[in-house]
Amino acid sequence: MKTRDKILLTSLDLFNQRGERNVTTNHIAAHLAISPGNLYYHFRNKSDIIYEIFLQYQRLVGSYLQIPDSRPLTLDDMMCYLESVFDGLWRYRFLHRDLEYLLDTDERLRLNYRDFTNRCLIAMERIFEGLVAGGVLVPLSAGFRTAMALNVWLVVTNWMAFLKTAHGDQREAGVSEVRLKQGIYQVLTMELPYVTDTYREAVVALREQYRPEWPGGLPRPVC
Repeated sequence: MKTRDKILLTSLDLFNQRGERNVTTNHIAAHLAISPGNLYYHFRNKSDIIYEIFLQYQRLVGSYLQIPDSRPLTLDDMMCYLESVFDGLWRYRFLHRDLEYLLDTDERLRLNYRDFTNRCLIAMERIFEGLVAGGVLVPLSAGFRTAMALNVWLVVTNWMAFLKTAHGDQREAGVSEVRLKQGIYQVLTMELPYVTDTYREAVVALREQYRPEWPGGLPRPVC
């Protein structure tokens, strides 16, 4: 593996484990047993490393949201989209743990993230359209598909922040992969009223697999 790729891989691991603000370029270089000068040969600063990691993340999500041209979408497709997106969220979780701070400190990232969001919302609308064509969802107006895509995006991108605050633990152990994927329960709950009768029972059963572990003080839903 090339040094540049090692820097990105190690940085991602350290950012995820410790939080981006707790990791310096010296930490990254020391972890790789290379000199800071060697690191700066490949990246001018930590912001450049973060930006390149974000580009990796956006390419990954773009690949997850591809729509097949030859057939309508199925329930399996719908679950694959959700699992894949939350897998990506876990692999690049530091981005969403400190997203507001990262966007405020790098204009490139802020502008690119805006475009990334718009592309994802368009892709999600097309996914809903495909699920309607496949008989998984009831017919939805264009305006409703737009609103639903935004609601799903808000849950996905803010679920990490909810876990940090609701569980009162900002350490790595406080945001586990299992807890993160429990956000799928919330997405399926939003979509359930628009699932056709044919698939409603199956979606209810699938949703139960992701039921959140509700922290003290928050009522456990019974829906």
